[in-house]
Amino acid sequence: MALPVLKLDGIAKTFGGARALAGVSFSVAPGEVHGLLGKNGSGKSTLVKILAGFHAPDPGGRLDFNGEAVDLPLKPGDFRRLGMSFVHQNLGLVPSLTVLENLRFAHLTTAKSGFIDWRRERATAREALDRFGLAIDTEERIDRLSPVERALLAIVRAFEEIRVACAATGRPGLVLLDEPTPFLPREGVEKLFGLVRSIAATGSSVIFISHDIDEVMTITDRITVLRDGQLAGSLVTRGATHEQVVEAIVGRRIARLGVASHAGPAVARPAFARITAAAGATLEPSDITIGKGEILGVTGLIGSGYEELPYLVFGARPCRSGSIAFDGGEPIALSAMTPKRAIDLDLALLPGDRQGASGVDSLPIVDNMFLPDVARFFRGGRLSRGAMLREAFDLGVRYEVRPNDPSLKLSALSGGNAQKVLIARWMNRNPRLLLLDEPTQGVDVGTRVQIFAALKAAAASGMSVVCASSDAEQLAEICDRVLIFARGRILTEITGADLTKDGIAEACYASIDLAGHVGAASPSVHAS
Repeated sequence: MALPVLKLDGIAKTFGGARALAGVSFSVAPGEVHGLLGKNGSGKSTLVKILAGFHAPDPGGRLDFNGEAVDLPLKPGDFRRLGMSFVHQNLGLVPSLTVLENLRFAHLTTAKSGFIDWRRERATAREALDRFGLAIDTEERIDRLSPVERALLAIVRAFEEIRVACAATGRPGLVLLDEPTPFLPREGVEKLFGLVRSIAATGSSVIFISHDIDEVMTITDRITVLRDGQLAGSLVTRGATHEQVVEAIVGRRIARLGVASHAGPAVARPAFARITAAAGATLEPSDITIGKGEILGVTGLIGSGYEELPYLVFGARPCRSGSIAFDGGEPIALSAMTPKRAIDLDLALLPGDRQGASGVDSLPIVDNMFLPDVARFFRGGRLSRGAMLREAFDLGVRYEVRPNDPSLKLSALSGGNAQKVLIARWMNRNPRLLLLDEPTQGVDVGTRVQIFAALKAAAASGMSVVCASSDAEQLAEICDRVLIFARGRILTEITGADLTKDGIAEACYASIDLAGHVGAASPSVHAS
């Protein structure tokens, strides 16, 4: 039998006292498309970062590539020398550069000569695209391409990188695809799968990471499942059932859930906001009612549409349809909503991208705290900097920002403390509706507890909260209800006794196959 392209034996990783990976072993055969599945926190991302040389594994593990032992830890960039390439969720493309420049980026930045033969580079890029039948203009900028074209381009670039390495070694390579499909339409997924099969046909291998079980069962030959950092199972795809894969992921057999099932009683609350037919790039028209003083969680597998909801309501992303009405008032078209209008209506949004869309690292803490309402600190046409600093210090005490020096730049704080500053910014305005996207992403356990306490206290005072998150444990801790989305639609509502970490995770996987059986309109889901 042919030697495995990749063989892992006893790969482990510990962060502090936490075991992220515990002796993981599996192999990938030449020409195989190998699925890698698991819940959030199962160890998939840690394993990918070890292969990429970003993390050093614990001593004692072994990695073989094409039958030869590889020294661990890998150095950054070693994966290219071996014949590995990665396509991450964000694709790793530079929007302001052309197709040619992105496709030939690694070569252009590592070439020994300072001279670039652009005619030759164009021909090489065109040949690479033609190999996979992609009619993309090499001079087009990435930000002008469709999502499908960007995803396919990233995969072609990854294959070209390993093709060069394989030509030098005469051995197959490995492309690792980390959630490549969530934001692609069905025809885009089919094109991508055609590309994956083309790569496998050359003898190189593909590791396909996804939460979409149907896609994994369509494209893969074998499946490896991780659970709590350990190998939970290995399945031959052709002989496996959907139920067996789900059972391996969650740890036990679970029943399929019905559409819009209600798990138990919830606290009765008067309706505060009614969202009607909200639809975005991936979210299909959805109706949601939010109760006054309610913390409503929205979740699902990556790309299921829930991620868009906070941004559509706040006017931060374009919508296809929808309206929102507050306290029984007249509906406001979401297409007419802007962040400024949302703020004027006492709405607040904390984006998941803390550095890119929420905070400004180069500005002081005090400026970050008061960016939305700095106008109230003007006295007689002059900015009262002293009043800003005093109020920022008081907020720092209340939200336990460490160090509590408002003059420090936001970049001087840890991720958790920077998040406290940004939450303090919005909580200080006492919004009627607080919209959150992954509010505790990248923060430590202690900070999570503080954020949870602040949110619960705000809800108890009457503030309504919508929390979009992939963290089932977080949702179970703070939410009164959780809506499960799949393929753009609301499929299930979790309340009462089933509102647990396991209950939410199981609902995400148990309901995924129902999306194809639900009509174009989502069920209406209301505050109890």
